[in-house]
Amino acid sequence: MTNIYINQIATAVPDHDVHQKFVGYAPSLLSDERKKKLFLRMTEKSQIEHRYSFFEPDIQPDRVDKEGFFKRGTFPDTKARMAFYEAHAFRLAQAALDKMNFAAIKDEVTHLIVTTCTGFYAPGIDLQIIQHYGLKESVERTIIGFMGCYAAFNALKLARHIVRSTPAAKVVILNIELCTLHLKESDNLEEILSFLIFADGCAASLISAEPAGLEIESFHSAILPASSNQITWHIGQGGFDMRLSGEVPRSVGAQLPHILPAILNGGKPDDVLYWAIHPGGRSILDAVQEHAGLPAPKFVYSRDILRRFGNMSSATIMFVFKEIMERTDIAGSGCAMGFGPGVTVESMMFKVGNR
Repeated sequence: MTNIYINQIATAVPDHDVHQKFVGYAPSLLSDERKKKLFLRMTEKSQIEHRYSFFEPDIQPDRVDKEGFFKRGTFPDTKARMAFYEAHAFRLAQAALDKMNFAAIKDEVTHLIVTTCTGFYAPGIDLQIIQHYGLKESVERTIIGFMGCYAAFNALKLARHIVRSTPAAKVVILNIELCTLHLKESDNLEEILSFLIFADGCAASLISAEPAGLEIESFHSAILPASSNQITWHIGQGGFDMRLSGEVPRSVGAQLPHILPAILNGGKPDDVLYWAIHPGGRSILDAVQEHAGLPAPKFVYSRDILRRFGNMSSATIMFVFKEIMERTDIAGSGCAMGFGPGVTVESMMFKVGNR
């Protein structure tokens, strides 16, 4: 059977680091002093130092961004947010694709897969890529939408199926999210804490049968019981309404021992050298580390991405894979996991180097 590889990954983020601005601004949205104090305590524990956005922070403490997109009392409606996404998303996609020298391989590309849950328009980014780079019009395009933080796993699954059926295929995956676009004027502490985590980012990757990079070995999906209301994502009048419950780490921790044997194909956690866990937040990483019985150094890649970039939804796990590809050449097995609406756990076993 054909072996499948993630040959290369390139990443990009917008210019503006907005994390400290949000930390300073968010308490003004909360009416209760107790909520404000709790928000600041959670900020200190978040292990996030930087998050990037297309919105340039305003130096005025009572304003979020210089352009006034998020104006107090009149935060934009969904139509305005989608117009912003359409105006800016392709520029971020282009930045990631140019970093992987996409123009040099464009004639080899047979398939293009795009994942996003933060903005939609048609004709979309997929067609813009075809036209801007001059790809063959026969390139097969697929959009994986609204699957949240685990969407990259679904894209990798699809790429694997494609290359297995057509070993000469070259599949490009683009994971692009503008999460900061959906900031809400809210007095709900849980909602404000979710905004503390999310950021904008994009990853572009090449998947093929060429034996270079990370080898994809297997996938596994699981849905955690009694958790369907813990991660939700709906289209509202004022943008997309996200709910990320504080119960998610507890649910993941409680069920992980039951699903981990299937994820690892009967192997033991100690036998896995590389762990690429989607950094959905510090508490989620803590839950996986504790309930898998793993030492802290195993999570260095995921925690580093969380610290430097926050949670960029579907793009984030690809940032983690890129870290592993660039920082080590020691052969060994790896396990990746992502969490999203359901609560769904998507996982992938992979291999670094040859054994």
